[in-house]
Amino acid sequence: MLASGAVAHTFKQLRASDLSLARALLALFAEAFNERETYLGQPPSDQHLSELLGKPHVLALVAADGETVVGGLVAYQLDKLEQARSEIYIYDLAVDERHRRQGIATGLIRALGKIAKERGAWVMFVQADPIDPPAIALYQKLGTREDVHHFDIPVG
Repeated sequence: MLASGAVAHTFKQLRASDLSLARALLALFAEAFNERETYLGQPPSDQHLSELLGKPHVLALVAADGETVVGGLVAYQLDKLEQARSEIYIYDLAVDERHRRQGIATGLIRALGKIAKERGAWVMFVQADPIDPPAIALYQKLGTREDVHHFDIPVG
């Protein structure tokens, strides 16, 4: 448990059996990113969600205030070809709007950092949209900024 301000939040890595927490995390992402169709339109089956959470390269963490999920992230461990090492890519990270500015996002990233260190990963990285100054400020506080371009390439 990590205390942030007057509120204590718990940080938990989700396991294959944590289906209700995973679904709460998806609902949080839907709201925070304003993408209900993406995160809730075609919900995965319990079997799919359990199998995904059971994969060692999939890292899902939640921050809870009591029984309520108030933040979370999904990251992926990427094994590298050029050296015997891995990187952790933070793909989604969000905190419920009513719980922001309490150190939750920082706590989630630090909790992920402990897992990354235990696994021998050499770096964690994340992308931020230019239209999201709070995210950029958070990530600049925690790491080194690199300006890159992101391209979505259609499949097929």
